[in-house]
Amino acid sequence: MTGPRPTTPTMITTTTAAPTTVVVDPRLGAVLPARAVRLVAAAPVVLLDASLTPALARRFAEELGAVPAGDDDPVPGAVLLVAGPDPEAPAGAELLEAVAVMDRLRSPGGCPWDAEQTHESLLRYLVEETYELYDAVAAGDVAATREELGDVLLQVLFHARVATEAAEGFDVDDVAAELVAKLVGRHPHVFAGEAGVATAGDQDRRWEELKATEKGRDSVLDGVALAQPGAALLAKYVSRAKRAGVPEDLLAGAVPGGAPQAVVAAYLAGGDPEGDLRAAATALGTRVRAVEARLPAPTDGQPRRTGPDDWRSHWQ
Repeated sequence: MTGPRPTTPTMITTTTAAPTTVVVDPRLGAVLPARAVRLVAAAPVVLLDASLTPALARRFAEELGAVPAGDDDPVPGAVLLVAGPDPEAPAGAELLEAVAVMDRLRSPGGCPWDAEQTHESLLRYLVEETYELYDAVAAGDVAATREELGDVLLQVLFHARVATEAAEGFDVDDVAAELVAKLVGRHPHVFAGEAGVATAGDQDRRWEELKATEKGRDSVLDGVALAQPGAALLAKYVSRAKRAGVPEDLLAGAVPGGAPQAVVAAYLAGGDPEGDLRAAATALGTRVRAVEARLPAPTDGQPRRTGPDDWRSHWQ
């Protein structure tokens, strides 16, 4: 009786090398970091981590032939794409995220209120947010300034998105491209080596010259927004006229006396007449509130009733 035939052992090689991880920043879309492009191109397989959004995973699957990562033994040389912030992402990456959020809000399944807004319905918010930013900067409140700048940016994104949906011929990229073209075109001393701009005053004059040429304006006052507050409007007219070379004494004499003349004088002295008027309004508001605090409190839930004598007796 013979025993069982002995078997010849088989050598099995198991690799436990983990795939190389490449972090992709969802804010940038389906874009690989430049330093990882060759690595991914040479990889035998590209794996998709569960941290990637479905839309991003789909793009990488279509463009790279990537497949979802599983529990199987890793393939030597494999690359795993994982979602995460890229520390070397260019400045402005969060702007792309802001555009994506606006797209989500205005798209089907987004926010009903956001979806109903138009250029006209948003105007009052644009004005409100601009003044709130003004207040934050004037108060030196850094945190509030950062927040209010975001609210103003929201208005830009909102209007650009509305224009896109209304087939008005432009989107947020067109807005940014036009701004870039304007900044480059009006700074030829920076981007084109033009001579003759050595001071801020030189640049101020050159800016207006280039703007007038671009827009075909006949007057230095063309293009000033007429809807702005009166003090700001007058100050802007003075600014434009001064840039055009109108002597200060002529400017001061051309304005009737009183408050308008004070606005002109404040601007010519390098001040901020709109800010001065707002500061005066704030001071007045503080004074009125202080007097109200000294007046008899309202009773029975009724509004306080005051007369001239009440104010005079408590005005200090």
